[in-house]
Amino acid sequence: MSDHKTPQTRILVHGASGRMGQALLRLASERDDVVVVAAVQRSQPAQRVVDGVAHFAASELHGAPPFDVAIDFSLPQGFDPVLALCEERGAALVSGTTGLEAPQLAAVDAASQRIPLLWAANFSLGVAILSELVERAAQALPGWDCDIVESHHVHKKDAPSGTALALGASAEHGGATPRYASLRAGDIVGEHLVQFAAPGERIELVHRATNRDIFARGALHAAAKLAGRAPGRYRLRDLLA
Repeated sequence: MSDHKTPQTRILVHGASGRMGQALLRLASERDDVVVVAAVQRSQPAQRVVDGVAHFAASELHGAPPFDVAIDFSLPQGFDPVLALCEERGAALVSGTTGLEAPQLAAVDAASQRIPLLWAANFSLGVAILSELVERAAQALPGWDCDIVESHHVHKKDAPSGTALALGASAEHGGATPRYASLRAGDIVGEHLVQFAAPGERIELVHRATNRDIFARGALHAAAKLAGRAPGRYRLRDLLA
């Protein structure tokens, strides 16, 4: 019998010292289909190797070993170098960095002509399915009112959330005109309710996040599925099957 194993997808984690970066490193070690070969952080790392993973400062990015996919959860000012490195090496990029400027978003579109690329505001697999359901509901229910209510912890400043706006874009693509409401209370990780209403009836589609690890798991899933794909701009829901 053959002992052949499917090759592991080699991951570079960019933004490794942040909350998402730390979750990615922890959860990747529990998977058989990926292996982290480099962790890149903004400042000089206190240790060069942690749990078998080589750590690099952002200024040393080009010294990183070969990788198949970079997963980027950093800051807008750190995004351009990792995008350039992926293009230079022909590697895929999965990014959840928010606050990108218009020229950076244009660079994402241009890069997708050369590498497989996924940028998303939310890496929950459940939200990816919710987005698809919202679009289908909007198509099937012309003329119904569409309202999106998002709830988050008191420390979240932006409103509506990026995820709410992405769900709204799905509703608009289906023909609806969404309205938004935002709540900030307690320590809510994230809740999104999309309501379609007509006289005498309404439909509610809801996603509740109770643990932030779901976003890191979704990004790792996307990276494993994106490796080796043709160049293009992908959505998380494109990679679910």
